[in-house]
Amino acid sequence: MKTLKYLLIGISFLVAFGANAQVPGTISLVSPPQWGPAGYPNIRYYYLPDVECYYDIQSSKFIYHNGFSWVHKSYLPFKHRNYDLYSGYKVVMTDYKGNRPYSKFYKYAAKYAKGYHGLAQSSIGKKPCEINFTSHVNDNYQSNRKIHNNNGWRTNTKKGAIKIREEVKIISENIQIQ
Repeated sequence: MKTLKYLLIGISFLVAFGANAQVPGTISLVSPPQWGPAGYPNIRYYYLPDVECYYDIQSSKFIYHNGFSWVHKSYLPFKHRNYDLYSGYKVVMTDYKGNRPYSKFYKYAAKYAKGYHGLAQSSIGKKPCEINFTSHVNDNYQSNRKIHNNNGWRTNTKKGAIKIREEVKIISENIQIQ
């Protein structure tokens, strides 16, 4: 009976004190957006001074005042629909751990006014148009490259040669029609 009593006491201590032995803080399983500033893995909120709103990384939503109340949306307000998130400055809210970042709005709005740019920031990822444009330019350069030979310039690929033949055919058909 004593053994059972000690066993129950031991289990209760493990349960009671085992919960306190966990690692403090939260581990985020949500990855920040590609436009977010690099180097801040466990942050929940960004403040965007140019549009006076917050971004919640956990819910992937923007938090802004719509004139009546603070709203959580997956998009920016209509008046900021063309705002470039990659080049705009993001204030990383390292000093706030709650669920209502707008409770610090006046502090952040005063400290980081519209147009504020602190130290240079690099984004986690590249701008989508930069990736597509660069790869598109490289693809076009490779496929439309020209080589000089004794007869002058010629296209280096079959794709380019076929395209030239098609254009010549269209031009000759237009000449015959006239």
